[in-house]
Amino acid sequence: MIDSHIIKQKPNNDECYTPRYGVEPLLEFLEPYRNKIIWTPFDTENSEFVKVFKESGFQVTNSHIMTGQDFFTYEPEVWDVMISNPPFTNKSDIFRRALSFDKPFALLMKITWLNDGTPANVFKDKELQILSFNERMEFKNQQQGKISFLSAYFCYNFLPKNFLFRTFRNIGQTRLPL
Repeated sequence: MIDSHIIKQKPNNDECYTPRYGVEPLLEFLEPYRNKIIWTPFDTENSEFVKVFKESGFQVTNSHIMTGQDFFTYEPEVWDVMISNPPFTNKSDIFRRALSFDKPFALLMKITWLNDGTPANVFKDKELQILSFNERMEFKNQQQGKISFLSAYFCYNFLPKNFLFRTFRNIGQTRLPL
Protein backbone atom coordinates (compact mmCIF):
# COMPACT_ATOMS: atom_id res chain seq x y z
CA MET A 1 0.00 0.00 0.00
CA ILE A 2 1.28 3.45 -0.88
CA ASP A 3 1.21 6.10 1.82
CA SER A 4 0.31 9.22 -0.13
CA HIS A 5 1.29 11.41 2.82
CA ILE A 6 4.90 10.30 2.50
CA ILE A 7 5.35 9.85 -1.24
CA LYS A 8 4.51 12.82 -3.39
CA GLN A 9 4.99 13.25 -7.08
CA LYS A 10 7.08 16.39 -7.58
CA PRO A 11 7.82 18.34 -10.74
CA ASN A 12 11.61 18.41 -11.08
CA ASN A 13 14.17 17.17 -13.56
CA ASP A 14 11.90 14.14 -14.04
CA GLU A 15 9.87 16.37 -16.34
CA CYS A 16 11.04 14.82 -19.63
CA TYR A 17 8.79 15.41 -22.61
CA THR A 18 8.07 12.48 -24.91
CA PRO A 19 8.42 13.19 -28.65
CA ARG A 20 5.55 12.58 -31.03
CA TYR A 21 7.36 9.66 -32.69
CA GLY A 22 7.47 7.97 -29.25
CA VAL A 23 3.69 8.17 -28.87
CA GLU A 24 2.59 7.20 -32.38
CA PRO A 25 3.49 3.46 -32.09
CA LEU A 26 0.76 3.13 -29.44
CA LEU A 27 -1.96 3.94 -31.97
CA GLU A 28 -1.64 0.40 -33.34
CA PHE A 29 -2.94 -0.95 -30.02
CA LEU A 30 -5.61 1.64 -29.20
CA GLU A 31 -8.51 0.61 -31.45
CA PRO A 32 -10.20 -1.41 -28.65
CA TYR A 33 -10.35 1.89 -26.75
CA ARG A 34 -11.96 3.89 -29.56
CA ASN A 35 -15.08 4.71 -27.51
CA LYS A 36 -13.32 4.62 -24.15
CA ILE A 37 -11.43 7.21 -22.14
CA ILE A 38 -7.63 7.35 -22.07
CA TRP A 39 -6.22 8.84 -18.86
CA THR A 40 -2.83 10.51 -19.24
CA PRO A 41 -1.96 11.12 -15.56
CA PHE A 42 1.36 12.93 -16.05
CA ASP A 43 0.40 15.21 -18.91
CA THR A 44 -0.71 18.75 -19.65
CA GLU A 45 -2.73 19.74 -22.72
CA ASN A 46 0.59 20.37 -24.52
CA SER A 47 1.73 16.77 -24.12
CA GLU A 48 2.29 14.78 -27.29
CA PHE A 49 0.27 11.97 -25.71
CA VAL A 50 -2.76 14.24 -25.39
CA LYS A 51 -2.27 15.80 -28.84
CA VAL A 52 -1.68 12.55 -30.76
CA PHE A 53 -4.58 10.73 -29.12
CA LYS A 54 -7.04 13.60 -29.61
CA GLU A 55 -5.93 14.12 -33.23
CA SER A 56 -6.59 10.41 -33.77
CA GLY A 57 -10.15 10.72 -32.45
CA PHE A 58 -9.72 9.30 -28.94
CA GLN A 59 -11.25 10.70 -25.77
CA VAL A 60 -8.53 11.86 -23.37
CA THR A 61 -8.57 12.95 -19.75
CA ASN A 62 -5.24 14.43 -18.73
CA SER A 63 -3.93 15.41 -15.32
CA HIS A 64 -0.65 16.72 -13.94
CA ILE A 65 0.90 17.55 -10.58
CA MET A 66 1.34 21.18 -11.70
CA THR A 67 -2.44 21.52 -11.94
CA GLY A 68 -2.94 20.05 -8.48
CA GLN A 69 -3.67 16.50 -9.60
CA ASP A 70 -1.10 14.32 -7.85
CA PHE A 71 -1.11 10.79 -9.26
CA PHE A 72 -0.90 9.30 -5.77
CA THR A 73 -4.08 11.00 -4.59
CA TYR A 74 -6.03 11.86 -7.75
CA GLU A 75 -8.05 9.62 -10.06
CA PRO A 76 -10.59 10.78 -12.65
CA GLU A 77 -14.14 9.59 -12.07
CA VAL A 78 -14.19 7.71 -15.37
CA TRP A 79 -11.31 6.25 -17.39
CA ASP A 80 -10.55 2.95 -19.13
CA VAL A 81 -6.84 2.84 -19.97
CA MET A 82 -3.82 4.73 -18.61
CA ILE A 83 -1.01 5.87 -20.90
CA SER A 84 1.82 8.25 -20.09
CA ASN A 85 5.48 8.92 -19.42
CA PRO A 86 5.70 8.97 -15.61
CA PRO A 87 8.56 10.53 -13.66
CA PHE A 88 11.48 8.17 -13.17
CA THR A 89 11.58 9.09 -9.48
CA ASN A 90 9.28 6.84 -7.42
CA LYS A 91 8.77 4.57 -10.44
CA SER A 92 8.15 1.49 -8.28
CA ASP A 93 5.39 3.26 -6.36
CA ILE A 94 3.96 4.64 -9.60
CA PHE A 95 3.72 1.14 -11.06
CA ARG A 96 2.26 -0.26 -7.83
CA ARG A 97 -0.44 2.42 -7.91
CA ALA A 98 -1.10 1.81 -11.62
CA LEU A 99 -1.49 -1.93 -10.97
CA SER A 100 -3.80 -1.25 -8.03
CA PHE A 101 -6.47 0.06 -10.42
CA ASP A 102 -6.49 -3.32 -12.24
CA LYS A 103 -7.03 -1.54 -15.57
CA PRO A 104 -4.88 -1.65 -18.71
CA PHE A 105 -1.92 0.68 -18.90
CA ALA A 106 1.17 1.53 -20.94
CA LEU A 107 3.77 3.58 -19.07
CA LEU A 108 7.04 4.65 -20.66
CA MET A 109 10.20 3.85 -18.72
CA LYS A 110 13.92 3.44 -19.27
CA ILE A 111 14.54 -0.15 -20.36
CA THR A 112 17.41 -0.33 -17.85
CA TRP A 113 14.77 -0.62 -15.13
CA LEU A 114 14.81 -4.32 -16.01
CA ASN A 115 18.38 -4.47 -14.60
CA ASP A 116 16.85 -3.88 -11.18
CA GLY A 117 14.97 -6.56 -9.23
CA THR A 118 12.12 -4.13 -8.57
CA PRO A 119 10.02 -4.89 -11.67
CA ALA A 120 10.00 -8.57 -10.70
CA ASN A 121 8.68 -7.62 -7.27
CA VAL A 122 6.17 -5.06 -8.53
CA PHE A 123 4.78 -7.36 -11.23
CA LYS A 124 5.18 -10.64 -9.30
CA ASP A 125 1.43 -11.38 -9.35
CA LYS A 126 0.70 -9.58 -12.64
CA GLU A 127 1.74 -10.24 -16.19
CA LEU A 128 4.25 -7.64 -17.40
CA GLN A 129 4.07 -6.70 -21.08
CA ILE A 130 6.79 -4.71 -22.86
CA LEU A 131 6.73 -2.69 -26.08
CA SER A 132 10.37 -2.04 -26.96
CA PHE A 133 12.01 -0.07 -29.76
CA ASN A 134 15.05 -0.36 -32.01
CA GLU A 135 16.35 3.13 -31.22
CA ARG A 136 16.78 5.48 -28.31
CA MET A 137 14.04 7.98 -27.70
CA GLU A 138 15.16 11.59 -27.38
CA PHE A 139 13.31 13.53 -24.68
CA LYS A 140 13.21 17.26 -24.03
CA ASN A 141 14.10 18.29 -20.49
CA GLN A 142 13.98 21.86 -19.20
CA GLN A 143 17.21 21.54 -17.23
CA GLN A 144 19.31 19.34 -19.50
CA GLY A 145 17.96 20.16 -22.95
CA LYS A 146 17.72 16.93 -24.91
CA ILE A 147 18.48 13.58 -23.34
CA SER A 148 18.08 10.11 -24.79
CA PHE A 149 17.27 6.74 -23.30
CA LEU A 150 16.58 3.31 -24.64
CA SER A 151 12.96 3.24 -23.52
CA ALA A 152 10.04 0.85 -23.55
CA TYR A 153 6.40 0.88 -22.58
CA PHE A 154 5.88 -1.29 -19.52
CA CYS A 155 2.29 -2.47 -19.85
CA TYR A 156 -0.44 -4.39 -18.14
CA ASN A 157 -3.36 -5.94 -20.08
CA PHE A 158 -2.63 -3.62 -23.01
CA LEU A 159 -0.66 -5.51 -25.68
CA PRO A 160 -1.74 -8.59 -27.66
CA LYS A 161 1.53 -10.34 -26.66
CA ASN A 162 3.84 -9.98 -23.68
CA PHE A 163 6.84 -8.73 -25.63
CA LEU A 164 6.80 -6.74 -28.86
CA PHE A 165 9.41 -4.80 -30.82
CA ARG A 166 8.57 -1.83 -33.02
CA THR A 167 10.51 0.69 -35.06
CA PHE A 168 9.86 4.39 -35.00
CA ARG A 169 8.12 5.81 -38.04
CA ASN A 170 7.55 9.44 -38.99
CA ILE A 171 11.11 10.59 -38.67
CA GLY A 172 10.40 14.20 -37.79
CA GLN A 173 13.61 14.75 -35.87
CA THR A 174 16.99 13.14 -35.52
CA ARG A 175 17.22 10.23 -33.14
CA LEU A 176 20.34 8.72 -31.69
CA PRO A 177 21.26 5.15 -32.68
CA LEU A 178 21.73 2.48 -30.02
